[in-house]
Amino acid sequence: MDLKSKRDTVFLVLAGFFITNAIVAEMIGGKLVQFFGLFTQSIGIIMWPVIFLLTDLINEHYGKDGVKKLTYITVGLITFTFIILSIALSIPSTSFSPVPDKEFALVFGQSQWIIVGSIIAFLVSQLIDVYVFWIFKKATGTRYIWLRATGSTMVSQLVDTFIVQFIAFVIPGKWPFNEFLYNASWGYAFKLLVALALIPLIYLGHFIIGKYLRNDKPVIGSFN
Repeated sequence: MDLKSKRDTVFLVLAGFFITNAIVAEMIGGKLVQFFGLFTQSIGIIMWPVIFLLTDLINEHYGKDGVKKLTYITVGLITFTFIILSIALSIPSTSFSPVPDKEFALVFGQSQWIIVGSIIAFLVSQLIDVYVFWIFKKATGTRYIWLRATGSTMVSQLVDTFIVQFIAFVIPGKWPFNEFLYNASWGYAFKLLVALALIPLIYLGHFIIGKYLRNDKPVIGSFN
């Protein structure tokens, strides 16, 4: 592939990390862990801080269209992952398989519910994130990167956290509703704390990308 500008290269790098983190979060999401002895969450939550960071950087440098295009591509690839998992679950293992059907289904069968919830929650929350980000962007111009990054995350992750955990854990009967409210509320609070902790990294990423793209001349055919 002939990359026509530095902007192309940066977009591909950011997109690669973005998609990889999203899919890995789905695949490991069936494992539940306790945080600080207070609340239970999918281990996949550890991947989302990176996605917050990447979403804000892509929003900042490639605009609404960049995030929306990447969101649609990621949803398509998560859906593809769901289809492949469904096929793999339907094909019986051999008697000497190191991973028999029961164990395979125990891990990846639960991941299917998480993937369904994530597809819906991810699409809705990312589109909300884009528009909230640009409301702040229009109001602040080039100032207060932290405000638009954190503000958009606060709104989008409220939607994401409650949708995905309801579909992934309440519908299949893993959690009763009161446990869902408790864990989702703590999970949302955890994401907000992480978003605040990432503010220095957002500024660092913005500085590095800005310096790398300085004097780069976008050409016809570049990513926009």
